[in-house]
Amino acid sequence: MFSPRFLLLRSARSFCTGGVMKQGRAPDMMEVRNRLREIVGASTNWSDHQQALAERVSLSSMLANSQHDLPAKTMKDSYLEVHLPLGSEPQLREKYLTFHNTVRFGRILEDLDSLAVLISYSHTYNPVLKRSPLSIVTALVDKIDMRQHIIYPDCDIKFTGQVTWVGKTSIEAKMHMSQYHDGAYTPVLDATFVMVARDPENKRAAFVNPLKPEGPEEEKLFQQGEANKCRRIELSTASLLKVAPTDEERKIVHSLFLNTLDTKTVSFRSRVLPPNSVWMEDAKLKGLEICHPQERNIFNRIFGGFLMRKAYELGWANACSFG
Repeated sequence: MFSPRFLLLRSARSFCTGGVMKQGRAPDMMEVRNRLREIVGASTNWSDHQQALAERVSLSSMLANSQHDLPAKTMKDSYLEVHLPLGSEPQLREKYLTFHNTVRFGRILEDLDSLAVLISYSHTYNPVLKRSPLSIVTALVDKIDMRQHIIYPDCDIKFTGQVTWVGKTSIEAKMHMSQYHDGAYTPVLDATFVMVARDPENKRAAFVNPLKPEGPEEEKLFQQGEANKCRRIELSTASLLKVAPTDEERKIVHSLFLNTLDTKTVSFRSRVLPPNSVWMEDAKLKGLEICHPQERNIFNRIFGGFLMRKAYELGWANACSFG
């Protein structure tokens, strides 16, 4: 009989989803999303889904009153490995292909987002509870470092990740993507997502388990997470919504203006387009998406990974148009 802990997380040999044990391999993204539905009690049926989320309101009483009430977790508690079998499953490959026969990076962003959520739920797992009272959502994509700029469309991909830092109500999930090519897995990218925990109704913040680093390597990861937090705070204080542009920024904007000024008229209304340039107004590209139930997340909202994919592909199309 497998323990509840085993049912949530992937062990070295297997992963459980929906009560079915699939031996000999790591889970794929479909299993990840199925497991997320189980954790919060969501349904794939639209009418049942709404009822299940309405029932989540009663889970508020299971939230911790403070972080001190929750047991500390280790980084190993949240470690997950997920495979994307592009090489061995041609039907799945179609979903990830561009017309250039490359991999749609927007799809990769979707998968990273789902994995970051499951990693965070793994960290906050409570074996006593059948369903998690937490609503964990993506706050931001802190950083993505590309180790390689080629992602092969016909080679299997492996994702690994774990929690590397936590605040009182926030979680940093660090993930790595590698691809099997020429007989070995090669690193492709490293990604850092910041997640936040909310109450079952997604109305207020909720406490998460503290993280206890083990050994110098994990301590280094934790300190890096603390540094990332400080950097984000510093960047937020420099927002144009809070402070005026710096002297250097003002000089750049003024220089751009002077380069487009018609020297014959010297008027704000008379502008000259520099060679090999496009007016910013003419470089706009917009998209419109109707939020149908198909693209909802486990909390009956529009799926954040879906928005990432649509935004990235809109930017990609815009760059191709004017690049």
